[in-house]
Amino acid sequence: MRTDTTGLSRGLRSRHIRFIALGSAIGTGLFYGSSESIKAGGPAVLLAYLIGGAAVFLVLRSLGEMAVASPSAGSFGEYATRHLGPLAGFTTGWTYAFEMVIVCVADITAVGVYMGFWFPDVPRWIWVLAAVLLIGMLNLVSVKVFGELEFWLSLVKIVAIVAMILVGIAVIAFGLGSGDGHVGLSNLWGHGGFFANGIDGFVISFAVVMFAFGGTEIIGVTAGEAESPEKTIPSAVNSIPLRIILFYVLTLAVIMSITPWQDIDSSGSPFVEIFTGVGLKSAAAVLNLVVLTAALSAINSDIFAAGRTMYGLAERRQGPAVMLRLTRNGVPWVTTLIMIGALLLGVLLNVLMPDRIFLIISSIATFATVWVWLMILLTHVKARRSMSAEEAAALKFPAPFWPYGQIAAIVFMTAVMVLLGFYESTRIALVVGAVWLALLAGVHALWVRPRRPGPQPVAAAETRGDQRPDGALADLEGPAGTPR
Repeated sequence: MRTDTTGLSRGLRSRHIRFIALGSAIGTGLFYGSSESIKAGGPAVLLAYLIGGAAVFLVLRSLGEMAVASPSAGSFGEYATRHLGPLAGFTTGWTYAFEMVIVCVADITAVGVYMGFWFPDVPRWIWVLAAVLLIGMLNLVSVKVFGELEFWLSLVKIVAIVAMILVGIAVIAFGLGSGDGHVGLSNLWGHGGFFANGIDGFVISFAVVMFAFGGTEIIGVTAGEAESPEKTIPSAVNSIPLRIILFYVLTLAVIMSITPWQDIDSSGSPFVEIFTGVGLKSAAAVLNLVVLTAALSAINSDIFAAGRTMYGLAERRQGPAVMLRLTRNGVPWVTTLIMIGALLLGVLLNVLMPDRIFLIISSIATFATVWVWLMILLTHVKARRSMSAEEAAALKFPAPFWPYGQIAAIVFMTAVMVLLGFYESTRIALVVGAVWLALLAGVHALWVRPRRPGPQPVAAAETRGDQRPDGALADLEGPAGTPR
């Protein structure tokens, strides 16, 4: 296992990268949040997933171009600092870390819901706490252990989704099960039409649809710990369209063909409900285990991504130096513990407001996610325009449809941000987002900008264990080495 010059372990192989990306992209947003998007848009949500997926693909190709050219644990935060300025990099990096915290809270909330399928009388917060502690400890071991864990968790999801699609097609074709409702493709247009909730419902569904795709940008973060980023990153990014069609569009089409869209309950996973509804209760139990695995997988990926992002922020002197400390296996243990501590807030929220937490959290996560995607696109545009024709021609993984695809994606992401303010249920996301960005701007002006810029001349060994980074990082710390 190799380490880079900062001390992070380079133990992620090609199969790890692919499945880590799946771990973030195919999780709670699909298995649990899809019921909210179906409720909002009706069958037309299938079109929303296709449009949103195309926009995300353009974001990932833009990020992939930069990640292959300059792999870094700081990823898009570092690229934004380089091309748009320190404030842009600071807000991008910390907003991504914020996004991962919020998404994780949604994921651990889903864990409590899924466990209620078997243990309806046990308080949800108990399962939430157990999930936080389990995944947090596993992330402290080593990046290779993390990669292997994510590989197998994601493999379970993929096999299960494919099996669910095949069983669903059999239910549709042969009328399996003992449910009383009509089963068939006509459910996609027979209950109020394809656009059953009108254009308004179709548009508002994007707020949840884009939340579902959140986390795919982790591909850029993994580049900093990939063994061969020039090979693994393009392979992972290019597989996104197939995932979108198979894991989102086809899956939800099967769900709405088995159960009419208006009968899908948002209190649990639609994946479980459809098989319970047609009388296949054993299949429902198996699927509940799968969606539980999916949620744990997503939490695993999000803790990894947020920890590495905060490590990159500390490297660029945009975060406390204490976040540079590593274990002997090259794992940034301080940032991982920060994530675990932040997720304990999710335990509290599940105690105080178990019924309302998911929609609120998913809306805030959508704001943070789309903001990061928008900054990735703007960074890529600035980076490309600063290149000479020769430099652009020499790119190993150039983004397609330049520059019109990137411009269209920027317009789309901006429209999604504006969309959040039009509906009362999602308006809180803009309020929280505005407060968050204002807070970051204030911290940057008062703390980060006055600091003397310069490289990080800290050897890997100096940031491991309990040793404190010295030298140029000393001015980021208070008396007796206490981080400010």
